Amino acid sequence: MRASLLALAVGAFGIGTTEFVIVGLLPEVADDLSVSIPSAGMLVTGYALGVVVGAPLMTAAGARLPRKTMLVVLMAIFIAGNLLCALAGDYAALMGGRLIAALTHGAFFGIGSVVAADLVAPDRRASAIALMFTGLTLANVLGVPLGTFLGQEFGWRSTFWAVTGIGIVGLLALVTLVPAQPAPQRGALRGELAVFRRPQVWLALTTTVLGFGGVFASFTYLAPMMTELAGFSDGAVAWLLVLFGVGLCVGNVLGGRAADRSLMPSLYLILGGLSLVLVVFTFTSRAALPAAVTLAAFGAIGFATVPPLQARVMQQAAGAPALASAANIAAFNLGNALGAWLGGLAVAHGLGWTSPTWIGAGLAAAGLGTAALSGHLDRRNGRRPRPLPAEPLPSEPLPSEPFASEPFAPARLPAQHPSAGAGHGTHPIVEQKSR
Repeated sequence: MRASLLALAVGAFGIGTTEFVIVGLLPEVADDLSVSIPSAGMLVTGYALGVVVGAPLMTAAGARLPRKTMLVVLMAIFIAGNLLCALAGDYAALMGGRLIAALTHGAFFGIGSVVAADLVAPDRRASAIALMFTGLTLANVLGVPLGTFLGQEFGWRSTFWAVTGIGIVGLLALVTLVPAQPAPQRGALRGELAVFRRPQVWLALTTTVLGFGGVFASFTYLAPMMTELAGFSDGAVAWLLVLFGVGLCVGNVLGGRAADRSLMPSLYLILGGLSLVLVVFTFTSRAALPAAVTLAAFGAIGFATVPPLQARVMQQAAGAPALASAANIAAFNLGNALGAWLGGLAVAHGLGWTSPTWIGAGLAAAGLGTAALSGHLDRRNGRRPRPLPAEPLPSEPLPSEPFASEPFAPARLPAQHPSAGAGHGTHPIVEQKSR
């Protein structure tokens, strides 16, 4: 099943590249389309809003389709959006293409997480999610720098032509490598929406917003912090981002493995570690070498949050995880926006370039608090944490009412579910992964 996971990772690589590569091309886009750089920057904001809106809507729209079919449809729409960007003759067309591509982002990662988890044994599901999200981390390490270079040398449209090509490769990989899956027996929209009546699902989503908001509060203002405080040149920022990206890759894998072994303790440790690293970063950011070392650690611990955060939502949404999983991708993007906004407010009020990192530490600590509350509710109700869910069987009706008498009852997984059979391989990734 590793080939299937790699197919999912290729799609994730393309989506991650198109999300972030625009940041490095803002001057070229602004100059070519005769708009201001702040207006060009709205292409980033517009994409994020498209993810927030599209994640639940696209997932709900495809609730009755087989998972593989829906992934193929999403990748086809992604290709169309980036093709429109490559052909865009004005700002409106470019924004339209960005929005079309963004609509697929959350649903792809949400449904892809469920597919990845369903392909492997129960004790490998968080790692399987993490493997898929490796495509997203590699997009930051390779896709974004190479896409930026390509756009600067040959025009920004060439970057979107390249991403369109990546999308076509991802589409072919999904068609040929991901095994066919039957349509979900309980995939009706009503059944998917029922999981949002569970308090634990909302706590998990809130933890994602706060925890990953802590990452982006600092990351958004990384360049001025490194140049103004640590003393790096402007040209060194690209290499610092590569260093950060390497940390992301390492953290993603380690976070998935830790979540497989013990989900909630790993989540506590990672969120606590994130808050601590950000506090340390506020002091080390004033000297080049300590800043670079801390930056790598920040990347690792920051993205180690992704697999356990995604796995926790899927765990608590047992029975109908796809929509909740996609909603968690939207939550990652809300965290991105929240962290960047709060960090920007602090800088605008003259609190200095380290203030966003202090805010990030506070958001991560708040995320730890909501995770601890969620774990406390599990223990108070005497419930063992649910295993990550596989696709439910038709004989297991999804409750249409909230869990009034047993709010955190464990999922009723069949003794011999197909996803746990000997005929299925292991999938190394579930989370991440957002963002």
